[in-house]
Amino acid sequence: MLTTGDRILSVANQTGFAVPAFNISDYAMFKGIATICEELDAPWIVAIHPDEYSHVGPDFMRAVLARANRSSVPMAVHLDHGGTYQQVLTSIQNGFTSVMIDASLKPFDENVAITKEVVAAAHAVGLSVEGELGTIGANDSYGESGATEIIYTTAADAKRFVEQTGVDSLAIAIGTFHGLYPAGMTPHLELELLMEIKDAVRLPLVLHGGSNNPDDEISVAARTGINKINISSDIKMAYYTKMREVLASHPNLREPNAIQPECVKAMNEVAAQKIRLFGADGKGALYR
Repeated sequence: MLTTGDRILSVANQTGFAVPAFNISDYAMFKGIATICEELDAPWIVAIHPDEYSHVGPDFMRAVLARANRSSVPMAVHLDHGGTYQQVLTSIQNGFTSVMIDASLKPFDENVAITKEVVAAAHAVGLSVEGELGTIGANDSYGESGATEIIYTTAADAKRFVEQTGVDSLAIAIGTFHGLYPAGMTPHLELELLMEIKDAVRLPLVLHGGSNNPDDEISVAARTGINKINISSDIKMAYYTKMREVLASHPNLREPNAIQPECVKAMNEVAAQKIRLFGADGKGALYR
């Protein structure tokens, strides 16, 4: 069933698990993730970044919304890392049921002003808004932006930001990076900081840069305050690595039905592991 981000995340916040937000960039990926989420009875969020949206286009959204409406599990369609007020409005007009405005690289007061304006527009039509405070690191230049260094979110700033903006969920910086971690780099989540922020703001918290992080830390985070975890690089690497292997082994293949099934299978193995790690498997029943 198609629903809003607030509807999905409020249940996760009350119950203590994290909803996967999978970034998708073609229909085969989307259909594959929708299928594995239904098999595991897991609510999920279709995350589409502006760069991904420029690739798939507005007509793609009609297919996504149609599939979401007949899904057996809750699905929200979410604008990931919206950069401007106009981008958010366009997304709402094209059927997104949840939006993010990311002004985290701007000074605090400017971030508040931009986010507050988006909240007013989205709430007017019954949609929820994710804001971001602090900066996520960036391991590469693909898609989602980030900073050269992490600026950690503090509990005091998070409380002020939520009070002043009225956001429904908040992406925080506790040690993650966008993209894939290079060899020799060991990510570390500040779990004590997470709990401090959760004590200060009781709304759903979001972890960006969820790919490539230690499972034990992610599992704890998903049960102690993080209610949405974004996964992009991990599923795309599985999908396209398998595609390279298939095409290298069979260079004359040209039909999607001969190429993509193994790619989707590899992607879904990663997605299923994430769903279980986040504690989202079987949680579809909470929404019925």
